[in-house]
Amino acid sequence: MSSDLRRYHITTFGCQMNKADSERMAGVLENMGFQWSDTPDDANLILYNTCTIRDNAEQKVYSYLGRQAKRKHAEPDLTLVVAGCVAQQEGDALLRRVPEVDLVMGPQHANRLQDLLDQVATGQQIVATEPIHIVEDITKPRRDSTVTAWVNVIYGCNERCTYCVVPNVRGVEQSRTPEAIRNEMVQLGEQGFKEVTLLGQNIDAYGRDLPGATSEGRHQNTLTDLLYFVHDVPGIERIRFATSHPRYFTERLIRACYELPKVCEHFHIPFQSGDNDVLKAMSRGYTQEKYRRIIDKIRNLMPDASISADAIVGFPGETEAQFENTLKLVEEIEFDQLNTAAYSPRPGTPAALWENQLSEEVKADRLQRLNHLVGLKAGMRSQRYANRIEEVLVEDQNPKDPTQVMGRTQGNRLTFFPGKIEELRGQIVSVKVTEVRSFSLTGEPLSALATTAS
Repeated sequence: MSSDLRRYHITTFGCQMNKADSERMAGVLENMGFQWSDTPDDANLILYNTCTIRDNAEQKVYSYLGRQAKRKHAEPDLTLVVAGCVAQQEGDALLRRVPEVDLVMGPQHANRLQDLLDQVATGQQIVATEPIHIVEDITKPRRDSTVTAWVNVIYGCNERCTYCVVPNVRGVEQSRTPEAIRNEMVQLGEQGFKEVTLLGQNIDAYGRDLPGATSEGRHQNTLTDLLYFVHDVPGIERIRFATSHPRYFTERLIRACYELPKVCEHFHIPFQSGDNDVLKAMSRGYTQEKYRRIIDKIRNLMPDASISADAIVGFPGETEAQFENTLKLVEEIEFDQLNTAAYSPRPGTPAALWENQLSEEVKADRLQRLNHLVGLKAGMRSQRYANRIEEVLVEDQNPKDPTQVMGRTQGNRLTFFPGKIEELRGQIVSVKVTEVRSFSLTGEPLSALATTAS
């Protein structure tokens, strides 16, 4: 690779955890002297940070790799890196399929990127997928935003949901210390960031692997304790967290979200299925009745709280009646947003080997019916914003309308309104909602309304 022209491009697939990992790896590359390239074809180091939750995402990675592999035959100095969950899942097999790849590295090795690339520079082809203890990350991520930031608080997952490949590719749970998390947030506040999202594949499990217990017998460090510990970080005005697991979601956590003004009243709690037998087959560890009780407790304290979730249709053996239980749950809870997917068999998961797989036609039909209901209910739920005044944290310009800026309400509703991004970025603006859609809002800033009235 030419030392005088070192450009990199990262393509990220999948979840917020992958996005956070990509920011950290970009930070490593820039510390090494690389510069960001907007397009992969102008880069001489290309990194694909991959997701294996769905088969279509995995196949897209191989499609992208194929193009760059051909390019490498003409440009041998091109460095190809595959990181993330597909890398962890495939390991050496990925090199056999695409031998042009220089480095295959699992999510736990993101902090070791520089060391691994140094080995690649000596002519080695590297596969780094062995389990390791994640040391505290001292790299500074290249943040994709100057307003909002991801902060990892726990890596890995100890759950064994029968459809999910995450424990196989992200390893066991490893919590960062509260002090390390707070220190990162303090630095973000000093740099002008206004909002932090605390991330974990199963964030409610935070602290289970850390030492110490209270006199009541619970873990000394929990997500609830962490929220209290970081709430007063100067400069940070909003705190979010994701992703929650109903098995571990506690009343104490709900109370903390109610008491702490910086914690946004937005909860992302996947339910996956509205049928108890399907949940049992998934090894989720809760019932739909328990899930409903969690939502009821949230709304009893915070009636306006925004609730989002994930759901899977077409799980092996799911009957029409069981699917209708999912529809019933969505009908009655009225989610603000619901991420839906048809079941996709993943390598190394128990459910992928079961013989009672449903046809793609059945899965597609159920997904379409669920999405139709989700849109209807989200539209109804969104009506509560009509003519209300919402506090919007401005993040960027509306890419479809340069006269508007966009940001999110405390409830995570995307909102557009007139303004100049160079004046408003990072500001919390009071906006009167004038137009309501299922998943976004449009409004007018109160300052503009006051000027018009005068």
